[in-house]
Amino acid sequence: MFTIEHEFDATVITLIDEGEAPLCEDVTIESHDAGVTLLQTDPDTDEVMVIHLSMRQLQELGAALDLPEGIYRLRPTGGAQSS
Repeated sequence: MFTIEHEFDATVITLIDEGEAPLCEDVTIESHDAGVTLLQTDPDTDEVMVIHLSMRQLQELGAALDLPEGIYRLRPTGGAQSS
């Protein structure tokens, strides 16, 4: 399950883990003009872990989800080229 909220300066997506245990903590994704921030609370320390991705890194992550093992570089046309 997930939620989408549009705020003044960001779109916020929250991914909620459902199903059988063990479940992971919710992941919040904030999309800004400069990139994306992922937040998840560490259940052991109660601290929020933060990861920042540039828009380029996000594009590469999206492409990597559909590719086999290897080294790639995104082409300006949007496709991935093996290096």
